[in-house]
Amino acid sequence: MPRASSPSSVLPRRVSSPRRSSRWIWLAIAIAIGAAAILMVGDVRERGARLVGFGWWAFGLAVVLALGNYTIRFLRWQLYLRVQGVEVPAKSSALVFGAGMSLSITPGKLGELVKSYLLRELHGIPATRTAPIVVAERVTDLIAMLVLAVVGVAVYGVATTLVFAGACVVVFGLVLLAWPRPTQWLINLVTTPRLVRRFRGPMLEVYRGLATLCRPKLLVLATAIAIPAWGLECIGFALIVNAFPGAHVDLGMATFIYAATTIAGALSFLPGGLGVTEGGMTILLVRGNASLDHATALDATLLTRLATLWFAVALGLVCLAIARGKIARIKAAEA
Repeated sequence: MPRASSPSSVLPRRVSSPRRSSRWIWLAIAIAIGAAAILMVGDVRERGARLVGFGWWAFGLAVVLALGNYTIRFLRWQLYLRVQGVEVPAKSSALVFGAGMSLSITPGKLGELVKSYLLRELHGIPATRTAPIVVAERVTDLIAMLVLAVVGVAVYGVATTLVFAGACVVVFGLVLLAWPRPTQWLINLVTTPRLVRRFRGPMLEVYRGLATLCRPKLLVLATAIAIPAWGLECIGFALIVNAFPGAHVDLGMATFIYAATTIAGALSFLPGGLGVTEGGMTILLVRGNASLDHATALDATLLTRLATLWFAVALGLVCLAIARGKIARIKAAEA
């Protein structure tokens, strides 16, 4: 396959370069360590005592369920690639998909646009053809989480404001996708300044691709794939909570808490939703029908994030390192 070289057909290299984007990883890690340290101050002894009785088998199973989540979402990634007419060997596609998870702790997971950069460097595919896929993934992930959260609201009647706010954001975004005139006007307005005017063409092309990927039938299918994928992580969360001595949360409430707090973290636009998601999980475990003590709720929250978010980042860093090695060999061969 010929390598793309037209500057107008690709996203700017500095937007998606792994070298620059990796700064978000260290920033997010620093924030996470700082937040965890603050939360744990004055509670170290009690936390250690709680972890002694924790069933670590549940943590291991939660990691396995997280892998199941990534596997199912990879199938959706493959579906999107096929719709966009992108042909990539399955192994290479899996490597790129995995590498994207290394930057899932960037605001709104926009760092996952590194997947477009990698496909361009490895296979010469214009980034404007694959960037809409990354955005479509986030859209259907958010819709899937809303579906899971709405079920919780219907059953438990809690956090209705948060779920309603998330639903409003999704509906607004879908309206923009379905109504091209105001969206194109907005893109033209944002790119009016001379410094960003060169982004207008790529942004319009990405928007057209995204609109195609969010057509009703494909949107429903992709969301239907995402719901069980995220449901696996909800199950992992419930397993971790219930592995603490004397703690119990039913699967329905665990699903609601995990989905609602993930939505809150996404809407906060903080790296990985750090602080917002953890705080929300802890509060809902303490104040909800689970009625956990604060130490147990916080331990369960931190272990859940370790088995999901940070496990994904670690796995993604391995894939990213392998992908960058392949790119380096390609460039060396071309030199």
